[in-house]
Amino acid sequence: MTAKAAATRIGPAEFAWGSRTYVMGILNITPDSFSGDGLLGAEGRLGARGPLGAGADPVQAAVASARRMVSEGADILDIGGESTRPGHAAVDAPEESARVVPVIAAVRAALPAMPISIDTTKAAVAEAALDAGADLINDVWGVGADESLVRLAAARRVPLVIMHNRAEANYEDLMTEIVADLRAALDRAIALGMDPDDLIVDPGFGFGKTPQHNLTVLRELAALRVLGRPILLGTSRKSTLGRVLGLPTDERLEATIATTAIGIMAGADIVRVHDVQANLRAARMTDAVVRGAWNPDRVS
Repeated sequence: MTAKAAATRIGPAEFAWGSRTYVMGILNITPDSFSGDGLLGAEGRLGARGPLGAGADPVQAAVASARRMVSEGADILDIGGESTRPGHAAVDAPEESARVVPVIAAVRAALPAMPISIDTTKAAVAEAALDAGADLINDVWGVGADESLVRLAAARRVPLVIMHNRAEANYEDLMTEIVADLRAALDRAIALGMDPDDLIVDPGFGFGKTPQHNLTVLRELAALRVLGRPILLGTSRKSTLGRVLGLPTDERLEATIATTAIGIMAGADIVRVHDVQANLRAARMTDAVVRGAWNPDRVS
């Protein structure tokens, strides 16, 4: 929906903002993902027994998942090695790198035309991921005090997702404060050398916010348009959806699809999801209504 934002090159692909909604597929290389899709076993290491059973290779499982997401229409893959769910076990940089780097290298080799994002808060992990073939850094603490990821993205000339987050869910004016925090983070990133066209914002649905805050973020997402940057929205399978409907993680697909459509109507340019095919279909239908992005002579 951010039609005025210039196109952004993310690795091998160009993202023309405002033309359609882009779909980011999630690959969690963790043993403790909140969504139950982590590709590591309980031991938390590559080669451990994972959800595919004894002897399953998480690297190959990740490549298979990546191929499936691409076949379903994913535009970018987001790979992460540390859970961000409440109460998650902290992972140090060497362990996180050991989880994600082999997967990124394997996915890059298998899918050379697919943009890859590294989901991390650690500069050392991000740098190793970029060396292995990642094209974008997704920082869930984009409004935090640490400048290391911004400096790395600027030095390597790769795009950066700046996500809103807070340690405590305390706000006097939720959307005004989110916009102000993101604007300050954008200004800082530009001052540190980032090309403005390489910056993407994320309101941080589910991060440093109560369930009611999250619903407000989705309802008033259009407030972020004033920043003039593409908007990434990640609601997939999150706990707020479960709280509203009283459903476990594996029964939140319809709720996710609803938030995808609502988010696109409010201005989201990228939706970050676990279930690519269903959300892509919802996005295409919503785009046809909201953006007029439908060619009756071609089915996409």
